[in-house]
Amino acid sequence: MTQATGGAGAPVYGFVGLGVMGQPMALNLARAGTPLVVWNRTPERAEPLRAAGARVAASAAEVFARARVVFVMLVDETVTDAVLGRGGPEFAKLVAGRIVVSTGSAAPGYARGLAADIEAAGGRFVEAPVSGSRKPAEAGELVAMLGGAPDAVTEVRPLLGPMCRETVYCGPAGSGVLMKLAVNLYLDTTLAALAEAVHFAQRQGLDLETFRAVVDSGQLASGITRVKVPMLAAHDFTVQAATADAYANTRLIADAARAAGIATPMLDLSSDLYGESVRLGNARLDMSSVLTALEARTDTGAPPVTG
Repeated sequence: MTQATGGAGAPVYGFVGLGVMGQPMALNLARAGTPLVVWNRTPERAEPLRAAGARVAASAAEVFARARVVFVMLVDETVTDAVLGRGGPEFAKLVAGRIVVSTGSAAPGYARGLAADIEAAGGRFVEAPVSGSRKPAEAGELVAMLGGAPDAVTEVRPLLGPMCRETVYCGPAGSGVLMKLAVNLYLDTTLAALAEAVHFAQRQGLDLETFRAVVDSGQLASGITRVKVPMLAAHDFTVQAATADAYANTRLIADAARAAGIATPMLDLSSDLYGESVRLGNARLDMSSVLTALEARTDTGAPPVTG
């Protein structure tokens, strides 16, 4: 395959997956002047990229044909395998001579297996899962946790500048996603606890603006409290990070913990709440919809529905 070039012979880079996180990440690349070719399963998600100067491909294969480095931000492992044609005859044709940069969440074993398959096919693999939700993605304030061979990471790292405030090398393939799971354990349990605190304050008749002011004036203040407390107070569940994705992440973390014999009692309780919120119909709403699971428990006084 021959890689296309942009203006003045500049290399073209690829981006596959333009969802809640992928679209703003790719837009930051395009707006920074990175020659970019993109593709998404839902074509209309690519239109803002076209307006920003990116080339919109007709297929993922076209992206790989035109770009030597391809960022992949897809919803889960099954979709990633399907888009890459993993396990089929087209996989090697797609990834040979390419660096595949996976920016989504995955199980560590999956990341290591994908890295091995890409390398066996003549490509290279870098994992760069990111910490942050839609607003940090829009602002280029994500944190990437890098894993892979040092030479491939060194080549990819400068490209992350328009998308990420920090890039941290964590070790070989699998290390980046393990770090992401550790960070997400903190995030998921923290947000569930924050939602519970808001629920408690509201049901006790406290003014939630005053609650926000107290929290944000003290040592618990953070980007999470500044963004999520107003959302929780207003029942505004406009998606920044989807509840279904948060629930899936808690299950990934729990699986990795069980495999290593690690107890995660706070995670397990939080996971139950995210699962309840999903079953209440909030799968594609923001993960702060976990508040509704707490409200349902209070209002019914009944044990949560599981399964």
